Amino acid sequence: MPRRILIVIGHPDPSPDRLCRALASAYAEGAEGAGHAVRKIDLALLAFPMLRTMQEFEHGTLPDNLKEPAEAVAWAEHVVFVFPLWLGTMPAMLKAFLEQIMRPGTAFAYPEKDEGFAKSLLRGRSARLVVTMGMPTPIYRIWFLSHGIAGMRRGILNFVGIRPVRETLFGMVANASETKRASWLKQMQRLGERAA
Repeated sequence: MPRRILIVIGHPDPSPDRLCRALASAYAEGAEGAGHAVRKIDLALLAFPMLRTMQEFEHGTLPDNLKEPAEAVAWAEHVVFVFPLWLGTMPAMLKAFLEQIMRPGTAFAYPEKDEGFAKSLLRGRSARLVVTMGMPTPIYRIWFLSHGIAGMRRGILNFVGIRPVRETLFGMVANASETKRASWLKQMQRLGERAA
């Protein structure tokens, strides 16, 4: 059954040569070829402010150029985040984007009278985190316990109701052969075909 898929490219560098862009394009190609509806957001092409206070987070207005991306998140049944691992986690631009988009009233609601837990408003959606990194992926998983990805999954996506959240990690990307990169692109295309 066709699904509505949003691909968020979280690499801050707009260079078309970035592996993240190739991975996102391969996923989109596979998904569109299988009949899924696909939208893309490339954060490197957006300029938006960082939130600096709780007041801005809770009561500030969404910048005009983020209204369409926010609508795309609401539209999507499956969200694919493609980004490089920087200092063990997502780049600051992706975090700033999530802080803007995942606001109270849009992604979650505070409990009434300070009782209970926040209400997740994005239930019924799934996600995939596609992460490139310089280190071997087993080192990130075992030694670093995937801490940056785990924080994104539990602290942001699960909190607003997005689950399951699956991961695809590509390690040692700087020295990867063309054959290896081609296999990664094929893997992404297959994931797109399945909307996984």
